[in-house]
Amino acid sequence: MALTPNRGLSAGARSTLLALGAIALWGTLAPLGVLLQHVPAFLLTGIGLLVGSLIGVPLSGWRLRAWAVPLPTLLLGVYGLFGFHFLLFIALRHAPPVQANLVNYLWPLGIVLLAPLFLPGMRLSALHVVAAAIGFCGAALAILGGRNLEGGFAWGYVLALVSAFVWASYSLLSQRVARFPTAAMGLFGLVSGLLSLLCHLLLETPVSLSATDWALLVALGLGPLGGAFYLWDAALKQGDPRQIGVLSFLTPLLSTLALLWMRSEPPSASVLGAAALIVGAAVLGARASR
Repeated sequence: MALTPNRGLSAGARSTLLALGAIALWGTLAPLGVLLQHVPAFLLTGIGLLVGSLIGVPLSGWRLRAWAVPLPTLLLGVYGLFGFHFLLFIALRHAPPVQANLVNYLWPLGIVLLAPLFLPGMRLSALHVVAAAIGFCGAALAILGGRNLEGGFAWGYVLALVSAFVWASYSLLSQRVARFPTAAMGLFGLVSGLLSLLCHLLLETPVSLSATDWALLVALGLGPLGGAFYLWDAALKQGDPRQIGVLSFLTPLLSTLALLWMRSEPPSASVLGAAALIVGAAVLGARASR
């Protein structure tokens, strides 16, 4: 069992479809998070990652030896999945959420700009930089939506920035280690999920979960905290990380649109402007990667 779209497509097209699949699933994180906002963040993440880890079992053909990766590869996977979420959640406790979220969404820009440093032989053109900058402007417009920013410095911004660096560097470094099957993401999710539950026990107040909560947590694990990671890994293995990084600016836009749909609200002018900027950035990024 493999995450490979129609083999008649080029590698670039397959990668784009896989990346868009991951981005679409990440776009559901915000509405699911709203429905589960009473669930402590580390508990929510821990359960979601553990559910998501189960996807790796059938993906491996029910042969868990596909999870047998070298220790450095496992540590890299935990660095990405657990490190990203841990730093982001701590950042959100110590900085205004909107600004912290905006800082954290520097990770697609990080993927584009850091690609030549982490991946030998990969060059960065001026068009890549312009596309990434336009994409970030679109993401900022989608996240802020005309809201006023709170002034002053909060040290949580630093953690949000480090969290962005963790995900960008993980995404690139995962292409530097010995090639591992995408099914091994299940092991990364399992270990990261257990660490998240440990953080819940140490840092959060226990809560009782209803049957509805469990159903939503399963959806979270199958989607943005599970299936998305497998699609993301498969996309990076087949495509250009610079183009994938630019496409990733769609994530906050899709999250915003999903929240608007959930509230039965029409898209605002800022959201439409964000869509135009991000789509334009994606087109530029595609041209730069040819």
